[in-house]
Amino acid sequence: MGARAKLGFILLASPLLLWLSLLIIIPHIDMFILSLQEKVGVRQYETGPANYLTFFTEPLYIRTFLRTAFMSIFATILTLFIAFPVSYYIAKIARGRLQSVLFLMCLVPFWVSELVRTFGWMILLRETGIFSQFLQWSGIVDGPVEFLYNDAAMMVGLVYTSMLFMVVPLVTTLESLDDSMIEAGYDLGGNGLTVLREIIIPHAVPGIVSGSIVVFMLSLGNYLTPIMLGGKDSLWFTEMIYDQFIVRFNWELGAAFGFLLLGLSSLIVWGALKLSGQTLEKTMG
Repeated sequence: MGARAKLGFILLASPLLLWLSLLIIIPHIDMFILSLQEKVGVRQYETGPANYLTFFTEPLYIRTFLRTAFMSIFATILTLFIAFPVSYYIAKIARGRLQSVLFLMCLVPFWVSELVRTFGWMILLRETGIFSQFLQWSGIVDGPVEFLYNDAAMMVGLVYTSMLFMVVPLVTTLESLDDSMIEAGYDLGGNGLTVLREIIIPHAVPGIVSGSIVVFMLSLGNYLTPIMLGGKDSLWFTEMIYDQFIVRFNWELGAAFGFLLLGLSSLIVWGALKLSGQTLEKTMG
């Protein structure tokens, strides 16, 4: 490689390296060092695993940690089941302008912030919202119904927030599936379920895995939706991290919680890749 080519490569790679170093690598190293510090006095610290031991000796922290993981997995599965038929219709059935319109309808909600979208669901699900008024108008219930501040409302918000990030990789993957392969499956005597199981889903696995990883990470690290829609009984681990940093000013324990959440997400993503037989390079490619 000539000197000019090396210089060009360095110039092209510099923004990426600066971004990785200043916004990801260095802050994570600093946070990890902070998580190993235990405050024993005024500006006096000891280095050790005390913050991590605090997590493992407090049942509330462990229950919230596991609850967040299971709820995030459930939100990912639910998002996949809703997004797959939508993505298949957009990629293989809709044509021309209809295809563009449907994809745009999936994109439009993300033109506004997550806060605005969450407030929209709060307006719909509150006692005076459309759903409650419809139930009263139809005679199903006698009085206002509060749909907010429970796990179901929180799950609606998580799925709605993450839907686009499942639809896009699925549409991209399904569009690459040759229609003749589907027709051949029917010609060989297969029914809709057989073609779906033997042809469509195996071809869509990279899109399923990549979309699931993104949705799971977004759900696991979500703070706004669980707080606003879940209520006080719907504990979420990111709320505990926020509480340690902002409310209690215990940055050391908050940093430890953050790294535990990072480790959990990495472990689950690694397990999902192993179970699906995929690799990170193939999935993201």
